[in-house]
Amino acid sequence: MLRLVVLVSGSGTNFADLLERTRAGRVPAEIIAVGADRECAGLDIARAARIPTFVEPFAAPREAWSDRIADRIAAFEPDVVVLSGFMRLLSARAVARFEPAILNTHPAYLPEFPGAHGVRDAIAAGVTQTGASVIIVDSGVDTGPVLAQQRVPVLPDDTQDTLHDRIKLVERDLLASVIIDIADGTCDLADHGLERRRAASDTEERQ
Repeated sequence: MLRLVVLVSGSGTNFADLLERTRAGRVPAEIIAVGADRECAGLDIARAARIPTFVEPFAAPREAWSDRIADRIAAFEPDVVVLSGFMRLLSARAVARFEPAILNTHPAYLPEFPGAHGVRDAIAAGVTQTGASVIIVDSGVDTGPVLAQQRVPVLPDDTQDTLHDRIKLVERDLLASVIIDIADGTCDLADHGLERRRAASDTEERQ
């Protein structure tokens, strides 16, 4: 069974859904800890479920803060780290400690609308469809390999909240599906481009 550490920053609704699925046996994983960059409702959900929690308040410089929160994560020795509504960028060095076993959900059909305001940006752009994605975190902003994604229509009367609520439903299903695939070996994280990209980069540096 996969051991997961989940990072949150807000309401924790997607984390709560994943927790329910794991405890119901529908996702073969155990959430062994929940971390955050601030006190938030997501931590309250974890505490109520008697899951160990930790808070590493953000403080500049980002590199040093990232090292500290990476140490907190590593102490639990997770198989996979899940960023679920975690609203901070980890440094490249911190990401490298866990990749490719570090996942993020994003409320857009990447590479469309990356960044912290994917839902707002989709509405502002006037598109008729956006989506949800699950990616491997790399050192960029929502630039990692896509593991799963699905389109979500933008309705004429959608607000940011109504659209985001529908996207979250899709995000939850996608994340659960990816974790199931990792657990049963259908999805090999090491085979999603990172190793090949590193090899190409090394080759370029030698030339």
